[in-house]
Amino acid sequence: MKLGLNLSFAVKRWMKPDVLAKMCADDFGVKHIQFTWDLADPWWPEAERDAVARTYAAAFDRAGLSIDATFGGLAAYSYPQLLAPSREVRDVSEAFFKRAIDMTRAMGVKVMGTPLGGMDYADARNPDVRAERYKTMLQSVRNLAAYGKLKGLDHIEIEATPLITEFPHSPDAAVKLMQDLEGTDIPVMLLIDWGHALFKPLLKEEADIALWFKKCKNHIGAIHLQQTDGRWDRHWDFTNPEGILTPEIIARETRKAGLDHIIQYLEVVTIFEDTDEHVYDGMKKTMDLLNKAFSA
Repeated sequence: MKLGLNLSFAVKRWMKPDVLAKMCADDFGVKHIQFTWDLADPWWPEAERDAVARTYAAAFDRAGLSIDATFGGLAAYSYPQLLAPSREVRDVSEAFFKRAIDMTRAMGVKVMGTPLGGMDYADARNPDVRAERYKTMLQSVRNLAAYGKLKGLDHIEIEATPLITEFPHSPDAAVKLMQDLEGTDIPVMLLIDWGHALFKPLLKEEADIALWFKKCKNHIGAIHLQQTDGRWDRHWDFTNPEGILTPEIIARETRKAGLDHIIQYLEVVTIFEDTDEHVYDGMKKTMDLLNKAFSA
């Protein structure tokens, strides 16, 4: 099994590339990294942005780590992106994701992942508007795949999220999205998040990782790990006693689904007021637990 680490835990904390890379390699024992756009914003001026991004890439390379993908962070997820009410915002969002592809390739990375955006509830509840928004989103993703091919991207990963206002939000919706995106210039794949897949208030009986894995298996490009209680999208580390997941459950379900070859990136999102010492302690204990389970 392949364990990776999304750098979300480092946001507003560890922003010196060499320090962060050394921590990931020496303290957390990880080899696969998913870079977050919260550390380098695709909207920054191109020259300065790419210089920062390359500095991160070089630091992780020196530490012997592979940045396998970049991924939209908390800031990017705040915006409606490709599902915005106005055409102007959707067009700007498409331009933003193209800039994210540019930044990804400047780092020498060949995979870009992101959620697609979100509608407001009025639009999401209107069948006609929902269908139209889905249609325009599909075209935008096709445009991004075409742009990605020109830039040398290998594939795009779309995250399934736990909101009815977003696409995709369920196993069937995820599979339909993949079917509707067949024939893109480069592959478009799914990123499945354990916490999103187990979100009972939305999914009810479909809050079952085995169901997600079974239905989506052929389309999964990556997986996000987080500790959760099934009631909210927690993104806890694995020291939280309220969590319903264990490393043993993760290992068992991954192997049972035949997904051992897929990288699973731990994605911990902390409250900014927490101390660095407490966050580090939780991350260290979590990575020790996960490394043990993934290597067993």
